[in-house]
Amino acid sequence: MLREWRIKRQGAVQWLFPLMIFLILITLFPLAVGSEPALLLRLATSAVWIAALLSLVMGVDDLFKADMQNGTLAQLVVSGSPLSVWVFARLLVHWLFSAGFVAVLSLLANPLFNMPFDETLMLMLSIIVGSPLMLMLSAIASSLVLSLKNGAVLVPLIALPMQLPVLIFATGAVDLYATGLNGLPTLALLGAISIIAVIVTPWVVAQILKMAWSS
Repeated sequence: MLREWRIKRQGAVQWLFPLMIFLILITLFPLAVGSEPALLLRLATSAVWIAALLSLVMGVDDLFKADMQNGTLAQLVVSGSPLSVWVFARLLVHWLFSAGFVAVLSLLANPLFNMPFDETLMLMLSIIVGSPLMLMLSAIASSLVLSLKNGAVLVPLIALPMQLPVLIFATGAVDLYATGLNGLPTLALLGAISIIAVIVTPWVVAQILKMAWSS
């Protein structure tokens, strides 16, 4: 974990770029749509979640590529170390530097879209709950194309269709809360799927990385 944390801190440009894309998208959206409060409020959840989805997908194309090229992956495989533990540490640190910051930045929906603060907190909670599942799906897509020459281009094409249910469930939970209904059961279901994905995905990605290294 400490090693992965230091690597992320040294490569600040790589994880700051998706965050800047997120900020640009949610800032330009109100300017493009207009200043009508009712329209902005109706589109706020979808706009923030689409910006979050695009920014999170952009940051995973080279999640394991550097380790493949510099021999770190080969050393882990040859030494017999539990590769799934390393994958879990890599994904956890990546989530903190990507979705963690995106969740905090989603609070800007309050001043930008005139969103009530309680709904903004619900929006932030939906990103915290749904983003682990999105990251796990993106990690699988990133590992599948690792051995391809131009595989980074294929990562969004593979990951985005798989992440559409996450977008639907998360925005639906926030919309239910905004209309006075209980959106927590929907978030609880999404959270349960995220927990299962966090448990299973590191092992799946580890097996894919071993095949990519041996091919």
